Amino acid sequence: MEFSEVVRRRRMVRAFDDRPVAREVVERLLRNAVHAPSAGFSQGFAFVVLEGPAQTGPFWDRVLDPSWGRDGLRSAPVVVVPLSNKQAYLDRYSLPDKAAFGMGEESAWPVPYWDIDAGFATMLLLLSVVDEGLGAVFVGLFRGERAALAALGVPESYRAIGAVALGYRAEGERSQPSWKGGRKPFDDVVHFGRW
Repeated sequence: MEFSEVVRRRRMVRAFDDRPVAREVVERLLRNAVHAPSAGFSQGFAFVVLEGPAQTGPFWDRVLDPSWGRDGLRSAPVVVVPLSNKQAYLDRYSLPDKAAFGMGEESAWPVPYWDIDAGFATMLLLLSVVDEGLGAVFVGLFRGERAALAALGVPESYRAIGAVALGYRAEGERSQPSWKGGRKPFDDVVHFGRW
């Protein structure tokens, strides 16, 4: 598929059939994701991959509020939890080749690049999902994140930036924007030369 077509087709899919995704496909998706850029080549992102209801069910039980009615998410055969590691960046920028930048302390960073870089990797994952003919949705984790990560054995230096549910779209599933106002006009978002 041409890249512009991948971008055009990228949508958040909120309902999946329970057909498993082959491990080699999941690995291919993640091999693309780890090619994301990272500040100073710190590579402070990681992924936990959950496959099948025995692994995804307990995760959703910990992080989803039952009142949200997210049954479509629970049907996804794969959940990828993208993680960021702030300390990897602070350590990298304390090394001799980066120390002159003075970014060995969190307060020196104008924005949290560890989260941004994990977001870059997650976007590569989402685009790769489309290229494979699958669907995915990114979900914020608003409760139970630490308990879920502890249950998965994730070191405390990592935090989840969210979760990606992925798999084959449910029959008849049509992704609809969560807001009916549609995409903002290009000229309202892109400003050449100045605002």
